[in-house]
Amino acid sequence: MTPFGERVRQLRRERGLMLKDMAAHLGVSSAYLSALERGERGKPTWTLIQGVLQYFNIIWDEADELARLADLSDPRVKIDTSGTHPRATLLANRLAREIGQLSEDEVDEMLAILDQAQDRSRRASSFTEARPDGERSAPSLQEA
Repeated sequence: MTPFGERVRQLRRERGLMLKDMAAHLGVSSAYLSALERGERGKPTWTLIQGVLQYFNIIWDEADELARLADLSDPRVKIDTSGTHPRATLLANRLAREIGQLSEDEVDEMLAILDQAQDRSRRASSFTEARPDGERSAPSLQEA
């Protein structure tokens, strides 16, 4: 199951809605919608995401979150490790082979590590400023 599929199923069940009715509203088959919920289909299209938002009458932050989940819901991920350290390639390959053996707690631990890296990257990019030539540079000590 993908994060998007899990959330759509949860929303549908919370509201007591039938899969076949939602599928008809979205203009897709029940089989397709069921496969999407189970994570057996690729990332949903922008049009389908908009249809889901409209079907559930979702706006603002919840809509942003559902769109974010859709973006992170490709069940057949490809990781390009070219230009990275050889151990990054090792990590990507080991993860691809062994992800099914990880417990939920282990997955949560790995996600926490990735969240820390993302936060570190965001902080680093917030300390840069745009230069007239379009390049980015770190602020001087006087600016920091």
